Amino acid sequence: MRGPKRAFDLVVAAVLLPLASPFILLAMLAIRLSSPGPALFSQTRVGQNGVLFACHKLRTMVVGTPSLPSHQAPANSVTAAGAVLRKFKIDELPQLWNVLVGEMSLVGPRPCLPTQTELIERRRQLGVLAALPGITGLAQMKGIDMSDPKLCAETDAEYLRTASIGLDIRILTGTIF
Repeated sequence: MRGPKRAFDLVVAAVLLPLASPFILLAMLAIRLSSPGPALFSQTRVGQNGVLFACHKLRTMVVGTPSLPSHQAPANSVTAAGAVLRKFKIDELPQLWNVLVGEMSLVGPRPCLPTQTELIERRRQLGVLAALPGITGLAQMKGIDMSDPKLCAETDAEYLRTASIGLDIRILTGTIF
């Protein structure tokens, strides 16, 4: 399914990125007006086969927040604009660029931080690292986050066993709505 999935990713990302650009620009303005620092944020994440890459996002936390998984970050680190961007998943839109350059897929296991060693090891054991990470995934749609590495990795593996363009469309739709 790699060829059709990659083609699907390219077509959808190429269409969505220009359509999302006005929202990204408005979000960048809101970020800059609500807190000092850059609006775009790149963070090293674990990609396909364990290769590290720069994952792009809109900044939702105050500058200087430690590089931690979201569930471990201090509660007061999320900015007012960031809370809104996260609620509507707008902070993930710059990852469409990661999809276009082949570092990510629209749907797949969410990329984790290199420090999330338990999740990385469990994903390695289950063969999940062979897949491109996704902007969204089955675990996210099911409300499973990386605070439970075992369940997250098992859900990622479940997605890979049943992956199809139809499932990707259902996950994308479920994430948006």
